[in-house]
Amino acid sequence: MAPRQAKPAERVLPNQTLIIDNGAHTMKAGFATSEPSLEDCQVIPNCLAKDRGKHVWIGAQLEKCNDFGEIAFRRPVEKGFIVNWEAEKAIWDNTFFEQNAKLVCDPQNTNLILTEAPNTPTPLQTNCDQVIFEEYEFASYSRSLGPSLNAYHDIQNLFGKLPREHHLAALPAECLLVIDSGYSHSTVTPLFNGRPIQQAVRRLDIGGKLLTNYLKELISIRHYNMSDETYVMNEIKEAVCYVGEDFRRDLERTWKGTSANRKKPLPDEQDIVVDYVLPDYNAHKHGFMRAHDPSLTAKMRKMGSMSGAGDVVEDYMTLGNERFTVPELLFNPGDVGMKQEGLPATVLQSLSGLPPGLWPAMLANILVVGGNSRIEGFMSRLKTEIRQLAPSECVVRIARAPDPIKSTWLGGAYLAANPVALKAVQVTREEYNENGSVWLGKVFSGAARR
Repeated sequence: MAPRQAKPAERVLPNQTLIIDNGAHTMKAGFATSEPSLEDCQVIPNCLAKDRGKHVWIGAQLEKCNDFGEIAFRRPVEKGFIVNWEAEKAIWDNTFFEQNAKLVCDPQNTNLILTEAPNTPTPLQTNCDQVIFEEYEFASYSRSLGPSLNAYHDIQNLFGKLPREHHLAALPAECLLVIDSGYSHSTVTPLFNGRPIQQAVRRLDIGGKLLTNYLKELISIRHYNMSDETYVMNEIKEAVCYVGEDFRRDLERTWKGTSANRKKPLPDEQDIVVDYVLPDYNAHKHGFMRAHDPSLTAKMRKMGSMSGAGDVVEDYMTLGNERFTVPELLFNPGDVGMKQEGLPATVLQSLSGLPPGLWPAMLANILVVGGNSRIEGFMSRLKTEIRQLAPSECVVRIARAPDPIKSTWLGGAYLAANPVALKAVQVTREEYNENGSVWLGKVFSGAARR
């Protein structure tokens, strides 16, 4: 009689779980609690920065910087993927592992949930797994697709329905279409029971970074040379840009005519044209937007010709159609020669990769996250165009997360708050050492089971 095989020891996970939504612009990080909230999440710049005084700022240290003029950034995440682990480790060490770190932890007694972008190349995934387990030695680890963590929100409550019952709190939404428009790119990810339907994932190579660079190019041609002022241009974009409901109408409202035949300003043109006062890093650290002042006094104040004792000399720029032509790229990438469809058409392309029977459920549960969703007018335009493209028999419901920046992190916190659900997705360091990185990649992709 063959001897009985011993039962495998039950996996025991530490009590502490760290969730990191490792974005290209900012890193959203925090520890899971039994009652997750947005206050538990820290938003940390995911970059190394060198100012014109040659001082290097790492991650959260950037909050102490007082002069962002000509500041140069080095970002470990490019096109949504971690490509520079040397820079990323410097940021993580400063944030999690140094003595006075914001979120100090002992990795050997901590579970880690780390997000990744859809369709991350396998070599980059393998490299990430090795850093997590072999260099940092986390107790357990889950590499999750960022959009998929949003399925753990109470989705129906976001659409104004009754909150879900307590016994369903740990279950992901059955059908959800996540539109994530972030710094590097925008993605459309259909989820079924919390898992992505891989063949229907679509990506638009336009994000906040491209919009900032396009605005920088326009202003460098029309106003000042701002090619080295990435930080200031990003602030200007966030402060003044909006998505117009009718692009052609807004363009006509700001058209001034030819040099030989100047057009008189229309009354409603003043709704578009604004002044942006640039920071001087003495009187004010950040710039600000104000109503356009076309008077000669304002122009002379700009040049400093009226400056005297106690007068404030302002350096500002007047912005017109730049405000809406820049975010218009999310809806019409062809404006800069990109051979891709806009975001609403990308949603329909994603649906074309699904069985038609899933279309009504997906269109009725569209969740929008990411920093670009906070641009004024973005949600209204997105809803309008998706409804125009969607089949008439389908109900279209679109909601933006209450905090689109922290939404993915909060979804991970809801997952981690349930011990059973957490244990189902985590892989321990012992399992990794026993089975290797190839097996780990198959587990995270769903191709292998433990």
